[in-house]
Amino acid sequence: MMPEMMNAVIARQPGGPDVLELVQRKIPKPDAGEVLIRVASAGVNRPDILQRTGMPVPPGVTDVLGLEVSGTVVAVGAGVEFPAPGTPVMALLNGGGYADYCVARAELCLCVPENLPLAQAAGVPEAAFTVWHNLFELGRLQPGDTVLIHGAASGVGTFAIQCAQGCGARVIATAGGAEKIAALQKLGVWHAIDRHNEDFVAVILDETRGRGVDVVLDNVGGDYVARNLSVLAQGGRHVSLSFMQGAKIELDLQLVMRKGLSLTSSTLRPKSAMEKMRLAQCISKHLLPLIAAGKIAPILHQTLPLAQAADAHRILEANANIGKVLLQVAP
Repeated sequence: MMPEMMNAVIARQPGGPDVLELVQRKIPKPDAGEVLIRVASAGVNRPDILQRTGMPVPPGVTDVLGLEVSGTVVAVGAGVEFPAPGTPVMALLNGGGYADYCVARAELCLCVPENLPLAQAAGVPEAAFTVWHNLFELGRLQPGDTVLIHGAASGVGTFAIQCAQGCGARVIATAGGAEKIAALQKLGVWHAIDRHNEDFVAVILDETRGRGVDVVLDNVGGDYVARNLSVLAQGGRHVSLSFMQGAKIELDLQLVMRKGLSLTSSTLRPKSAMEKMRLAQCISKHLLPLIAAGKIAPILHQTLPLAQAADAHRILEANANIGKVLLQVAP
């Protein structure tokens, strides 16, 4: 018999990692179109940190943190035929992943390929949705293109590298420090640039003989944007994922017009359920076969117990991770 209560992690007030608290909550019940998942692992992401520090969540979303999980379906709401109880899944959530159980839209549950351990599968959903939409739909990455990925040692960055290479693109990646550069080289990037010691603009223009890159995937913002535009080739696409060095920039429209550049951006959490369902279908069609073939796998930095969620947040805030940080929920 399923218990009535579960462990869950919330932020008792806005603040640093110390405000995260393990509490007891009632196990949620799946509404129509939803499934209840016994969580194996939960992914830790920067939007979780923003929520912890006080950024408002969408209306009706639980205060339990966590936007992605892997686990096993244990119950379904009205109208759900798949996934059935007993099915291993990895799911994108609106919240609630840092817990023993969570609910998810049935259509946002992805099948776990047989070669991917369930505990590791929590590292896939957030990265897969982000990378598919931004790199392939907004960035229009094509085989033979060259893409510049900033912050490439992150969970999303390492996933994006593998996806780009899987489609036949050439990757230039930036990160900070020798350990991260070595990890990027191990992933087989064409060129890894240490942002602490190298000017990525000079390196790229030299390596591409002045042509530049076709796509930039940027999570830095600030003065990086102008530098990114300077290394974009004719018709290049600039996609902003985040703006860790500032959201306000100066833009040289003459350069944009002369090169025929496009600048676009996206954020995942506020998207409609219908849009997320569409993305899930694309991921199932295009990315899951690459995972099943062993061409893409979540790179894991560390897995910590659920009760150590604060330590997981500290790792991300220190930019100390190479790949994903997960919380182990089920033993």
